[in-house]
Parts: sequence; structure tokens; C-alpha cells
Amino acid sequence: MAQIRHIAIQTQDEEATARFYIENFGLKEVKKLDSPRASGYYLTDGHLNLAILRFKNDVVAGVERGTGWSGIHHIGFQVESLEEIADKLANTTVAKPRDDINVALGLGAGGAQAGHGNVEVRYSGPDNVTFDVSQTGWMGTPTNKAHS
Repeated sequence: MAQIRHIAIQTQDEEATARFYIENFGLKEVKKLDSPRASGYYLTDGHLNLAILRFKNDVVAGVERGTGWSGIHHIGFQVESLEEIADKLANTTVAKPRDDINVALGLGAGGAQAGHGNVEVRYSGPDNVTFDVSQTGWMGTPTNKAHS
């Protein structure tokens, strides 16, 4: 069974947003991010990875939102098999790989290989909800299998 292991919040002030969740809910910082694509933090409660992200370009943010948008951006599911979930999602009429975002994130049109860690492929589903799929899990979660 897939498990929700990741929620990402897009913000315009990653420092203040991360501080809010750390100070008020006791989340722990797992990693500070600063790349050409996004800056922010990975936080955890020991079970779930909460990403606080400020995207630096509209393609990575998703053109439907862009860099100026704030709110819950996407969720992430950890699955047993990327191939199995890809086949299952291909048979739906509502789930579509987000090749634009996958390429912008360096995941490639088909997603990253298993073992990459964190997101391996991103999709859009019902109601235009964007979601990640990972076989290796996210930093700060108990089932993270990444070797990086």
C-alpha cells in the first residue's frame, strides 16, 4: 500500500515558514536547500517529510502556479514499485506524468531511477492536485531507503 510521506508548501519566505513549523510544532530540520531550482527546508516529525520551498522558476513551480503562488503545493506517496504504480496510473484517465516539471527537476520524462531519494517522478491527478511518487522515500521518514 502506498503511504503519504511528503507534503510540500510553496512559500515566499522559507525562513519564516520553516521557523513557524519548528517553533510551534516541534518539527526538526533535516536539510536546508539552496539550488538553482528552489531554496527552503526539509522538516520532519519522524514520520512525514514537510518541504518548505521557494521555487526560483515558473517551470519547476508548475506553470499553473508560478513562483509567486503560496500554499500546499503537492503531496508525495512512497510506493513499493515505480513500475507498478506507473502502469496503474497509465490506466486512469486523470493521472498524467508532469514531464515539464520532471525535466525541470532533472528527473527526466520518465522519472529518476529507483534509489534517487525523495521524488522520483511527479504527476497531476484529479482536481489538478500535483503529487510525487517515490520508491525510496523522503529524508526524515522511517522508510527512507535512499543512499545519499
